[in-house]
Amino acid sequence: MTPRTAKFTVNGALLLLALVVVFPLLWMLSVSFMQRGEASAFPPPLLPAHATFANYRELFEHAGMGRYLFNSLFLATTVTLLSLAFNLSAGYAFAKLRFAGRERIFQALLGALLVPAQVGMIPLFLMMKWMHLVNTYGGVIVPCLTTAFGIFLVRQYARSIPDDLIEAARIDGAGEWRIFLRIILPLLKPVIVTLAIFSFLNTWNDFMWPLIVLSDREWLTAPVAIASLSREHVQDYELMMAGSVVTILPVLALFLVLQRHYIQGLLLGSVKG
Repeated sequence: MTPRTAKFTVNGALLLLALVVVFPLLWMLSVSFMQRGEASAFPPPLLPAHATFANYRELFEHAGMGRYLFNSLFLATTVTLLSLAFNLSAGYAFAKLRFAGRERIFQALLGALLVPAQVGMIPLFLMMKWMHLVNTYGGVIVPCLTTAFGIFLVRQYARSIPDDLIEAARIDGAGEWRIFLRIILPLLKPVIVTLAIFSFLNTWNDFMWPLIVLSDREWLTAPVAIASLSREHVQDYELMMAGSVVTILPVLALFLVLQRHYIQGLLLGSVKG
């Protein structure tokens, strides 16, 4: 096989794989503009016969999707900002500060990465109930303030920062908080963007925990609201697809805007330290 033929074969296979991945998303978008019941035909049509925005109007005028999107946006933004503060501080401490039991505590955190999140949901719910945070924003925010993965990611990247830089700042009289805010944070920009995207996407797309801890309909997030919508409109595929499009678009736009920093942070975090 010549190099040109091999290149053509590889690119063709990648293009075919990309089409397989993208096709469900494109069909979801197409169904969201179809008339009610049109997607139930056999075989299902690829394009709407008469495109309409009725499904989107139904979502915001009667299904309350605006409220659910606000809930998701508020929770995802709050969790992202607070988790950055905690994870960055803890990751830097594990990488550059000396304290008793540092390595053993970090090893315990690594062990926590192997435990499925579902295992801790019952004790976590009981803890939120004891703190009177069930059916509140706090019940969703508090468990996400820090993660073992976030601390690990920051720690691995922060270890690549030269110790001489920190020691020079200490000799010049800078305190630990000033060193962290003025010197360390600017150097952590790639991993900050990566961790922010991770936190935002995970919180926005999270279904199980908000479903468990939130009971009143007005507190529901968008993914949970879509699930409840499917129960109310079992055969209304067009309306459910419109809700899925509305839910996916914000996070898709965020990823496309920040994908360069996201990939850079992942690569640096994986090869340094």
